[in-house]
Amino acid sequence: MEFVFLSHSPAATAALGKRIGKNLGAGSILALVGELGSGKTLLTRAICTALGVPSRQVNSPTFVLVNEYRGRLAVFHLDLYRIAGEADGVELGIADYLRSGAAGVMIIEWAEKIFPLLPAGILKIELEVISARQRRISLSSPDDRYSNLFMELQS
Repeated sequence: MEFVFLSHSPAATAALGKRIGKNLGAGSILALVGELGSGKTLLTRAICTALGVPSRQVNSPTFVLVNEYRGRLAVFHLDLYRIAGEADGVELGIADYLRSGAAGVMIIEWAEKIFPLLPAGILKIELEVISARQRRISLSSPDDRYSNLFMELQS
């Protein structure tokens, strides 16, 4: 399954994030990929807001690597910008986070650094900078757990 959205503003990106968040269930793993400044944290904040987390609580956990939020579901927000790659992910205990995150939603920024450690059924979200205000946001997953999300986004 795949969906591509062209965002013309931060508000449009946030609106997409809220639509995504409303359609997530326990065990969802979102792998965000995109260059610095592409909107990963903005999208994450909107997803978390839709999950019942106050937006002021959602910050990029670059220096602590993981933030945990409480909303409709527990949200584990990982920012892997500072890790070098897969070996650091193993050392960080990504497998433990994946197990503990099964009852909630896991959102991983810079997920490309640990793709081999992630299960097959992730929701991959790629953010591409088109211009200062435009982003191409591509969602894809082979997992049927996201079929309702894809149907909602395409309607």
